[in-house]
Amino acid sequence: MARRKHCALPFNVRFADCCKLCKKYIYAEVPQFRDRKQAKGRMPLETLDATLSDFEQVFTGFQSSKAPLKFLLFLADKDPSTNRSWCPDCNVAEPVILEKLKASNDDVLLLRAYAGDRPTWRNPSHPWRIDPRFNLKGVPTFIRWGNGAIAGRLEDYEAHISNKIEFLLASN
Repeated sequence: MARRKHCALPFNVRFADCCKLCKKYIYAEVPQFRDRKQAKGRMPLETLDATLSDFEQVFTGFQSSKAPLKFLLFLADKDPSTNRSWCPDCNVAEPVILEKLKASNDDVLLLRAYAGDRPTWRNPSHPWRIDPRFNLKGVPTFIRWGNGAIAGRLEDYEAHISNKIEFLLASN
């Protein structure tokens, strides 16, 4: 009997009795499951973008969403001519986070909130620095949102670390 690469459970074990890694492996590697998932037309990652000016409106829609997994990613603005952020940590963390979220088997809603240019973000009275809901210290900040509050977060110095992102994805 075939076994999964990362655990000793055979393939015929029900998904409910298996770990998230097994589900991820099966949906990605076993053709009959991969094709069934694609046939459903499932979009596992939905992304919303917000700026300082429209954040509250977008955030209200984000909170009312029925998505099982909700995340906020606070980033520095991108330069339109280069499509790169002025923040080097944001340029490193964002692709890693997006890759991990796209690989998730669950439906994920991501709100990317752009904090502004460098002088705007550096202002100590920046709205997201003083907002008690977020209390941002740096960008990028990756937050798991659940039950109307922060359920977990990765600060600027750790937001690019793959295993920490995976842990935040898997935590309840």
